[in-house]
Amino acid sequence: MVIPTPARARWLRVASAAATGLLLASIAAAAPGNAQPVTQAAATSTSAAAPPLGVDEIAHSPNLRLIANLPKQSPFNTTNALGTDIAFQGRYAFVGNYDGFVIYDVSRPSQPKIVSQVLCPGAQNDISIYGDLLFLSTDSSRSDDSCNSVSQPASVKESWEGIKIFDVRNKKQPRYIKSVETACGSHTHTLVPAKNTKSVYLYVSSYSPQDAFPDCQPPHDSISIVKVPLKKPTDAAVVATPNLFPDGGYEGRTGASATTGCHDITAYPQKDLAAGACMGDGVLLDISKREAPRVLHRVRDTTNFAFWHSATFNNRGTKVVFTDELGGGGGATCNEAVGPERGANAIYDLTGRGDKRKLEFRSYYKIPRTNGDTENCVAHNGSLIPVLGKDIMVQAWYQGGISVWDFTDSRRPTEIGFWERGPLSDSQLVVGGSWSAYYYNGHIYSSDIQKGLDVLDLDDWRTWTAKLVQFRELNVQTQPSYLSW
Repeated sequence: MVIPTPARARWLRVASAAATGLLLASIAAAAPGNAQPVTQAAATSTSAAAPPLGVDEIAHSPNLRLIANLPKQSPFNTTNALGTDIAFQGRYAFVGNYDGFVIYDVSRPSQPKIVSQVLCPGAQNDISIYGDLLFLSTDSSRSDDSCNSVSQPASVKESWEGIKIFDVRNKKQPRYIKSVETACGSHTHTLVPAKNTKSVYLYVSSYSPQDAFPDCQPPHDSISIVKVPLKKPTDAAVVATPNLFPDGGYEGRTGASATTGCHDITAYPQKDLAAGACMGDGVLLDISKREAPRVLHRVRDTTNFAFWHSATFNNRGTKVVFTDELGGGGGATCNEAVGPERGANAIYDLTGRGDKRKLEFRSYYKIPRTNGDTENCVAHNGSLIPVLGKDIMVQAWYQGGISVWDFTDSRRPTEIGFWERGPLSDSQLVVGGSWSAYYYNGHIYSSDIQKGLDVLDLDDWRTWTAKLVQFRELNVQTQPSYLSW
């Protein structure tokens, strides 16, 4: 057991999280073309068996408590089968994993159940959902586009990376139906509905490619736009590759990334806006023409930001929160040596109108607790909590836990709640913690890299109106306006 620091001890509650439920294995049907059946026998993971991880010492504020934990199940119960992002639809949560994805039934948030698991290795399997279609990003070079593929160097021209599309009408038996290869792979993707409702677009982000890769040649400052016709998704294809940084973007410096692509883009389709976190640059985009996004404004932070990772709009579309993933998510950057302004969020106000809109820096926010040197901790994925009249979000900080914070006053952000586990190890850094923490229909759901799905309840007078908001579907990087629901 880790001895808690004074900051943690303030609200220390030791808990043992146990979960039950049968694993319902999913074997997907064969897809056309090169895609092969997804079977546990064929697509075995190369990850080592997971060692026991001690983790159940929990510190939290009085208004935020864990109500369920469902550990990773075989074949995903390995240390290298990392849990990643989450998408939601109705009573289901869809959680990506480096080795595939899992569909959970969360109709009873305190008792989540696994509906199906699809073994389909292809890091990092960033995930989104639209109707009966599920999309996965593959950003690790594979021998082919099937779920039976093996790792293969990107220097081999026949290697494959890109987008995989599944039909999930039957949640117990997802069906792989299509792949779309993109030149430099797909680290993340952002779903943007077409204005005519007949198609959806995927803005595909990749970064840090190498000129030696035959399929991934300069310029490296482009995104790939995949168009998916909803009536015939097997016709999905790349329709544009706009270069967002024709001047090459930020050249980088020691300790900060040069811009060679975007890590993630958050779209706000109802406002025809998007915000791109692009390694060395943060950008505001006009996406009124879905196949031709335009950069309206670009910002840099040459003092404190190392890697522009992700973005979140407030509901009015008048602010953007950018995150800095200092250390790439694997470093201990919430310790005293790093300080409060690195590995943090940066809050920007949107000023001006039309093509003259700009991003203006206001402040930083970082969790106010010091974590140990064995805990990977940095700003990561979060979402707005749909509170009327305020700007409040929940956010994952890996082993720094989950933070609920208010940025209504963009110059004075304040934490109003937190929850965290102790470190996975008190002697060595083991990568773990919350990858994504999102609010959906009354509860907070967290994808823990090593520990599976967590469900938390937020009971706070400042956020009670959020429980009145119900979404039919939620992809956090496709930001909805909750006032319209």
